[in-house]
Amino acid sequence: MRAARRDLAVTVAECVLGALLSLLAVSRTWRVVTETGPVRLPGHRLTGGAVLHWAPAVALVALAGAAAIVAVRGWLRSALAGVLVVAGLALAIGGGFVAGTGRGNAWSLLCALGGVLVAHAGLKALLRGGSWPGLGSRYERATEPVEYVERSGPSRSDVAMWDALDRGEDPTRRGD
Repeated sequence: MRAARRDLAVTVAECVLGALLSLLAVSRTWRVVTETGPVRLPGHRLTGGAVLHWAPAVALVALAGAAAIVAVRGWLRSALAGVLVVAGLALAIGGGFVAGTGRGNAWSLLCALGGVLVAHAGLKALLRGGSWPGLGSRYERATEPVEYVERSGPSRSDVAMWDALDRGEDPTRRGD
């Protein structure tokens, strides 16, 4: 059980790191556009969010998914892991495409790296998530029905038990 908890913690940390890395990268300047003309104007800075409009939202989805992967179990965890894989691949492909065209810089590569981390965490959750504990799983009942033992002898009513407590007696002891 400890290994499963550790694996869950490492996967969540990897997903959070990848999402935060991508979120940081898309908030930085990826390109500086200068206009040519008779008047020399300062360059216009484009952030990663301006180049890839969807990237900040996808990075936030990945960050929320990292928190949610702890809370859910079963088929919902598998579906969430699939969303994380898709989000990570989108960030990796988007950042890699911009970097590959020569219009990006190191921030676009960092966005791609964050996407790879998110996709890897999602893939691990998809493959191993079934063995991980869920939030509040320690408070659940056992799956096997519990057999109750019938007591032999006379049973005392609830009122009689409370009366015995009032007198300072133990109501669970049988009368000898």
